[in-house]
Amino acid sequence: MRTSKWALLAYIAIIFFGVLTAVPNILTPAQLERFGRYLPAKPVTLGLDLKGGSHLVLEVDSAALTKARMDVLLNDVRGILRTAGERASGARLNGNTLVITPSDQAAFDKVLPEVRKLAAPAGALGFGASTPDIDVQTSGTTINVKLTEAGLNDRMTAAVDQSLEIIRRRVDQVGVAEPLIQRVGGDRILVQLPGLQDPTRLRQLLGSTAQMSFHMLDASVDPNGVAPRGVTILPGANDGRKYAIEDRVAISGDRLADAKAGFDQRTNEPIVSFTFDTTGARQFAEITKANVGRPFAIVLDGKVLTAPVIREPILGGQGQISGNFTPQEATVLSALLRSGALPAPLTIIEERTVGPNLGSDSIRMGLYTGFAGLAFVVALMVGLYSAWGLIAVVGLVLHTIMTIGTLGLLGSTLTLPGIAGIILGIGMAVDANILINARIREETASGSGAMKALDVGFNKAYATIVDGNMTTMVGMILLFMFGSGPVRGFAITMIIGLAISMFTSITVVRLLMREVVVRRKMKTIQIHSIIGAVRSIPSFSFMRGRFIAIGVSAVLSVSSIILFFTPGLNYGIDFVGGIQVEATSKTPIDLATVRAKMEGLNLGEVALQEFGQGTSVLIRVQRQPGGEEAQTAALNQMRQGVAEVIPDASFERTEVVGPTVSSELARSGFLAVGLGMLAILFYIWWRFEWHFAVGAIATLILDITKMIGFFSLLQIDFNLTAIAAVLTLIGYSVNDKVVVYDRMRENLRKYKSMPFSDLIDLSINQVIMRCIFTSVAVVVCLLPMAIWGGDTVKPFAWPMIFGVVVATSSSIYIGGPILLFLSRWWKDREGGRLPAAAGADGTAIEQK
Repeated sequence: MRTSKWALLAYIAIIFFGVLTAVPNILTPAQLERFGRYLPAKPVTLGLDLKGGSHLVLEVDSAALTKARMDVLLNDVRGILRTAGERASGARLNGNTLVITPSDQAAFDKVLPEVRKLAAPAGALGFGASTPDIDVQTSGTTINVKLTEAGLNDRMTAAVDQSLEIIRRRVDQVGVAEPLIQRVGGDRILVQLPGLQDPTRLRQLLGSTAQMSFHMLDASVDPNGVAPRGVTILPGANDGRKYAIEDRVAISGDRLADAKAGFDQRTNEPIVSFTFDTTGARQFAEITKANVGRPFAIVLDGKVLTAPVIREPILGGQGQISGNFTPQEATVLSALLRSGALPAPLTIIEERTVGPNLGSDSIRMGLYTGFAGLAFVVALMVGLYSAWGLIAVVGLVLHTIMTIGTLGLLGSTLTLPGIAGIILGIGMAVDANILINARIREETASGSGAMKALDVGFNKAYATIVDGNMTTMVGMILLFMFGSGPVRGFAITMIIGLAISMFTSITVVRLLMREVVVRRKMKTIQIHSIIGAVRSIPSFSFMRGRFIAIGVSAVLSVSSIILFFTPGLNYGIDFVGGIQVEATSKTPIDLATVRAKMEGLNLGEVALQEFGQGTSVLIRVQRQPGGEEAQTAALNQMRQGVAEVIPDASFERTEVVGPTVSSELARSGFLAVGLGMLAILFYIWWRFEWHFAVGAIATLILDITKMIGFFSLLQIDFNLTAIAAVLTLIGYSVNDKVVVYDRMRENLRKYKSMPFSDLIDLSINQVIMRCIFTSVAVVVCLLPMAIWGGDTVKPFAWPMIFGVVVATSSSIYIGGPILLFLSRWWKDREGGRLPAAAGADGTAIEQK
């Protein structure tokens, strides 16, 4: 119990710094601007689910990028062939291979060196020399050109970096405050825009490649017929017409110097005015001089924006685009043209939009449920341990403050699941304090003095606390590695909370309790309970009813497996993809009318979910065939349809998840669960014995099957939040088992001749009150979230409450019998005395 002055100063410094990092979160904007530079951290950034906004994940189209490079190579090679006196048709594309067939060996010898010169150095974005981006192979007089893997990777890196800058410019030009735009993985870009509520506008802004070019129309070609070589039939962007466009680019969009949205002074219709650079202005003047009376098409991303007839030469290098634009469309188009063309199309593979009202409700509910959970825990601790419980409360308050401060220090984003993580972390931090107080009570009951009871109590609780928290930490680390978005926010808050709870429980609470003992010169520590006298260790025989307990558990698990197949899990949009819209009305919503309207849109199967006393509805449809335009059109149809049957509807949330993302989320979620169980197996094997590890996993599988049955029975959305709940249950359940196992390990050394079944009963009886108290603490933390926490955390809170009850009962009734069975099976198999198992006479043997 002695602490050096240097260690004490270090503890004080850590606590002071931790509290200081949380201070920015309670300052007003004016105070923050004045004092913020003196503080070590910034306020915690709120996620979009708390402040509203749009979240998109865009993927660079690698196929289009490859095709663009191969098209450039094809044009360059045809130029080489013409120079060598060969036919341009001697070069053709065969998939992703460029095949060149010179007419003879002399032409081959002349063309091959020139083709090799077309190679660009792959890795040009990095430092030093690198390999070429094309691989030139020969077979006789045939030349085959392919892109190298290094070349593709380099081009992808360049395309993503260029796309990042262009997206930043586009977003800046439409005036979105505090955007988050960052690279994710090798070919994806994450965009989070607070406050922007129009998904259609956002898709148009970010998904368009903005490859603008100017072409002459070929009036001799029927746009409804077959186009000859050199001419392409393109659709109109706004008028539904078709146009026969010459393939030759008259002026490239790269020559645009500026573009502005405005109004035509004559017609007062929205237009986009553009200005060419010096070279572009000269080209524009030459073209308009030579083609007076001919139509001149302005093409954007393969669609004709407008095709005005050239009335007279335009010498100033300026023009305008009109085409029945709305003012908003003109603003977006001008932003696209000013920011430049994307190097490759971007596919929006995930989109989530949250309205500001839902965000403010989430903040309010998060705060209310957080304070309610903390208040319940404070009442429980004071009720169980009177004045000593107040010391634990001080540790819990410090734990909460330092968790929030650390989130700000790390620059983490706080989401609603993150708030759930903080609240659950409070409940699990109580576990350490309950263990410590229980151990101190035991030492006092055995006749130890105050200081010895503190010393031995903390020492014995320490190993259990570390083992229990480490098993939970393993699950959270895997959830952080394989999770996505808000789920990672939940994982990081839990990881931080677990680490801080070990510090506050082992150091702060210990120092405060020691100070009370020293100041009051206490001879013994009496930890009284306000809610009633503390019972002595019970003497239930759990092993005697083990067959009934295992039978009941098996029946429930088998029933859960049946429920898994019929009716099955209600997989959320995270796992199956699709489009989801949440609408809210001031009056009760008629689901039958909404369903009839949605089914009339012919968007496939429609699922409706009512909540919020019938004033809110969640509408989900499957992902539509086609690309991103099909998803945008379906989303607009859904919004319009809802607005027709619910005139006062407000759209609180929209989500569009593609098959790529949904399959990846499903794979990573289930992988996290599997790896979590494997990691826990090895950890318990290392810390205890093999049969302890196998027993824990067997019990854990029974717990998980019951939770899956709970999801199936109540048809709760099984999404990423559900995966978070399963992983948290794994951590909590194993934490519970570790407490029991730790006491068994201690008793194995203490009672070497006791029959193993009796030793298991004794160990469970010694920790049963701790298991119950900890479970009650976690449940009272989760209950406010389950009742008032909103639809984002309810699918997490209710299954977790159910899981805590299941985990606690399995720790008491299931874990011990399985361990006894494994030990006897191993004894029968070996036919001799084994470590930590039962001997031939059924007595326990000391472990290795």
